[in-house]
Amino acid sequence: MYAYIKGTLEIKTAEYIVIETGGIGYKIFMSESGIDKLGEIGEKVKVYTYLRVREDDMSLFGFNSNEELRMFELLLSVSGVGAKSAIVILSNITPSSFALAVITDDVSKLKKIPGIGPKTAQRIILELKDKLKAVEDTNKDELEEMLLQKESDGENISEAISALQVLGYTRKEIDKALEKFDKADLSVEDIIKKGLLYLAK
Repeated sequence: MYAYIKGTLEIKTAEYIVIETGGIGYKIFMSESGIDKLGEIGEKVKVYTYLRVREDDMSLFGFNSNEELRMFELLLSVSGVGAKSAIVILSNITPSSFALAVITDDVSKLKKIPGIGPKTAQRIILELKDKLKAVEDTNKDELEEMLLQKESDGENISEAISALQVLGYTRKEIDKALEKFDKADLSVEDIIKKGLLYLAK
């Protein structure tokens, strides 16, 4: 319903902000790190939003970037992970590090996040890798070409591509972004970070 909200930052707390636009103040829950990145009270800000609707509650959640929003939506799709847990995860890991942890089965990285135990970390990895596989299965025409391409890609590039797909980008979007910079000698996470910069444009 709301893709983003742009307006004046009126209230800033540890858990939520209020943005005023058009005479309406929107209470938006955000991660602590996301709130820290916003400007000062009275400044103009833009926040990407997710509206959660329940029988007895409607809540807005806010994010600094589309990647954070995608990551939040992915986390909500994992059984046993609610909005509050997803916000805690967003406060403690960047989308690029999160996607890399998923595609490399890095349970230990996810376990370091407060409130995430071994079972939840394993469930996040299992369900999101399955989701990535499901996306590939629905694009079978492109799958063979993609697999051939991966054979010619370096290992770091292949892992970065998979991580960006975890965040919801298509192979075509990723290829276009990766063409715009030199990937030689870059780590997987650096390729992901640079890729996200171009994908956000």
